[in-house]
Amino acid sequence: MVDLVSGLLLCLMAVQISQQDGNRTRNDTNSPSVVNPKTFAGSKDKTNYSNKLAAPFHPNSDDILYVKPEDPVTAYSSGILSTRVIPSSYIVAMLVGIPSNAYILVFLRVRLSTKSLSTVLLYLNLALSDLMLLLSLALRVHYHFNGNNWIFGETSCRFITALFYGNVYCSAQTIACISVKRYLAVVKPFFYRRLAKTKLTVWTCLVVWLLFGAAITPELLVRQTYQVSQLGITTCHDVLPLEEKSHSSLVPYRLMLICLGFIIPFLICIYAHMAIIYHLGQSACDWRPFIRVSTLVFTIFVACFLPSGILHITHYIRLFSSGDDRLYGYYRVAVCLCCLHSCLDPFLCMLVSKTAASELQFISLRGNSETSSST
Repeated sequence: MVDLVSGLLLCLMAVQISQQDGNRTRNDTNSPSVVNPKTFAGSKDKTNYSNKLAAPFHPNSDDILYVKPEDPVTAYSSGILSTRVIPSSYIVAMLVGIPSNAYILVFLRVRLSTKSLSTVLLYLNLALSDLMLLLSLALRVHYHFNGNNWIFGETSCRFITALFYGNVYCSAQTIACISVKRYLAVVKPFFYRRLAKTKLTVWTCLVVWLLFGAAITPELLVRQTYQVSQLGITTCHDVLPLEEKSHSSLVPYRLMLICLGFIIPFLICIYAHMAIIYHLGQSACDWRPFIRVSTLVFTIFVACFLPSGILHITHYIRLFSSGDDRLYGYYRVAVCLCCLHSCLDPFLCMLVSKTAASELQFISLRGNSETSSST
């Protein structure tokens, strides 16, 4: 009997030692080498994390993440940048952008019979995307003013996050489509006049909204809300577990979305604007009002979208190379400029519409000249 008890004790000790070795191995392999875009890094393993600020959450809950006191997320969550500056800018964008975009939707709908249908469809598409983006900010304003503590549940967080980022990409793509249309009208007027513009515009808008669907799918499929134990808050999208396969697999997908949603539209806008300015400058007529308006629209686009694009890409590089997520807070501030562009689009639309007559005149002149030279 003594030998049997001794054998059982030895077996239990061996099992315990093997479990401890297995836990150490798993902890070593769960190092943050895989990153997730646009978020701070959190961990489900509370080893080596201070519990001084532990919140009254259930210790066995799967939606708890642990962060270190020196991590950037700690300063970001309680700092003035996320709790005052970002929500205040959202409020300004909503107060200006929601009524103005709603007015543009009505204004363009009334002018469907008097203006080019293809032009109206593109601007309707842009106004609808901007309006959806601005409406998605309402709950995020409460979230930031509430110390980055989300109280509206997981489903609403997924929906609001998907709507926000999807419409940022959708707005940039629509602006690129408008730039291509103006490029063809000015640089290739003879070809432009032969196009089935309405049909082509409808298909273009469908493609843009398909890309919108592709952009929101990742946000809808993964968990977005996690309780940060040390801070006593529930974050929405800002802190995600980087070691989870469900999140790490989104990295290449979102890199592709950056290319489709920002880099390609931005390059298209640059080329289209430069070509338009060059060809207008070669004309004997005075197109300075048209050039000024085109330059203003392009400058505002660059100022609003370029900072967030650069910070987004740089944030990826630093996460991949060193696991450094300190740029995320600045990226969130830069995204506020995209919201600012959404509330400026209606005024730019009205301004561009005043130069429509000059644009049509230029198309007619260039088209007639090319027809004469070809005969």
